[in-house]
Amino acid sequence: MEYETIVTSRDGLASEVARLGAGGARLIMTVGTDVRPRGGGFEVTHLFGFDRAGKVVGVVVPVPADDPTYPAVTPQLPPAGWMEREVYDMIGVTPEGHPDLRRLIVADDWPDGVFPLRKDVPHNYRPPRVENARSALKPTPEGTTVVPVGPFFPTLEEPAYFRLFVEGEEVVDCDYRGFYSHRGVEKLAEQLRYDQIPFLAERICGICGYVHSTCFSQAVEQAAGIEVPRRGRYIRTIMLELERIHSHLLWLGLAAHIVGFDTGFMQAWRVREPVMWAAEALTGNRKTYGMNLPGGVRRDLRPEGIHQVQDVLTAVERESQSLMRALERDTALRSRLRNTGVLTHEKAVLWGAVGPTARASGVDIDVRRDYPYAAYDELPVNVALRQEGDIWARLEVRVEETLESVRLIREALANLPGGPTFVEPGEVPEGRVSVVLVEAPRGELCNYLMTGAEGKPYRWRVRVPTYMNLQLTPQMVGPGTTIADFPIIAASIDPCFSCTERMEIVRRPREGRHEP
Repeated sequence: MEYETIVTSRDGLASEVARLGAGGARLIMTVGTDVRPRGGGFEVTHLFGFDRAGKVVGVVVPVPADDPTYPAVTPQLPPAGWMEREVYDMIGVTPEGHPDLRRLIVADDWPDGVFPLRKDVPHNYRPPRVENARSALKPTPEGTTVVPVGPFFPTLEEPAYFRLFVEGEEVVDCDYRGFYSHRGVEKLAEQLRYDQIPFLAERICGICGYVHSTCFSQAVEQAAGIEVPRRGRYIRTIMLELERIHSHLLWLGLAAHIVGFDTGFMQAWRVREPVMWAAEALTGNRKTYGMNLPGGVRRDLRPEGIHQVQDVLTAVERESQSLMRALERDTALRSRLRNTGVLTHEKAVLWGAVGPTARASGVDIDVRRDYPYAAYDELPVNVALRQEGDIWARLEVRVEETLESVRLIREALANLPGGPTFVEPGEVPEGRVSVVLVEAPRGELCNYLMTGAEGKPYRWRVRVPTYMNLQLTPQMVGPGTTIADFPIIAASIDPCFSCTERMEIVRRPREGRHEP
């Protein structure tokens, strides 16, 4: 992947964004960085992708410390809405002209003037309690009633708060308040070495952690100019596609459960379970593999594990096709999911949808093809597309991707090269910037890394696919959407709130007792 940096003034930002947009660029991520310890002020970097060219452009806006403001790009680019709110919350740089600068990440009772990702705020800072905190909730539109979904709700495994604005039974708009579980993984990573962070990154997501450790490892490799051995890249590809299979099957089961089709739920999870056994045979663990380090993978594949994977793939392919035929024959299920939660192609492009959510609306993007990494340059990917944009189309895309993952793993195993799986990375130079994209099961994952001293990152930013897709949930609530439709509409993007909030659980030893 090619990465280019453009430095522009605050006054020139709008015209630069317009120029890139006219050239077909897509906003990927916005990053705020405190560079005062390096003799500057602040930086706001907007990353744009030229998908067919496999190129990312970073537009860097220097912001003086004595005037931490810059013109917001959200009026031009709606997907920047959350990102610019995060820049304000975490760095304290104000996007002037932002249409909705409510708090996003920090709690309602977080003290004013304290911005966690500034370098002068310690990672173990404990804020004082603020009385009479202002609410970050969206005002209720006139003539509507609020129906709360969350923060704790039967179909949500993690705390998230959707506020539905309804007229009778019809949902006319909705609002989202999350980040109840934010634990500052990016701040924590500034205290760790590069070879420790992949194990931290892998725990960002409870389902698809391998994509996170891969993305961070590749960011370090790009910054240091490390070439991973081919066998290591092939092993990464195999593990990434195994993870995609079990993630998609998990979603399929949960989606069936939400609409009351528990036969589909049980069958999807039955098909998924041998995939988890195969992952354990290859890595020693069902989900958190601990395989990645900057420079490659820590363990080679064992022959007995490879044979087990090959047997599992045959069963997954056969039973996934059988399950899909059963779903297609269920007229009640099809009528429940078709023409529900429709996301048009135009809205998907405008709001920056990614992953199966985007591809089900005809948006032809897939990082594996557009920005090849691991061994995808040698293993071409067939991208699953649908045009309808409804929940049924998202289901079909995920089933097709599951079968495509089976094909990719078989091809990778058949062409698995010999040689080493890992190369020592050596010292990573300070002051370099790298940007890496990986296609997670839910969509495009992006890591931004600015290297620091002592083998530790100066700034690490993680933007996950759910972060983009959650913002466009209100776009799926069209005319005729009822309260009963909303749980499956929200679930159809396969939301991962722990990913979005970059959550970590750190165990502290009790006094007089040692714990891992």
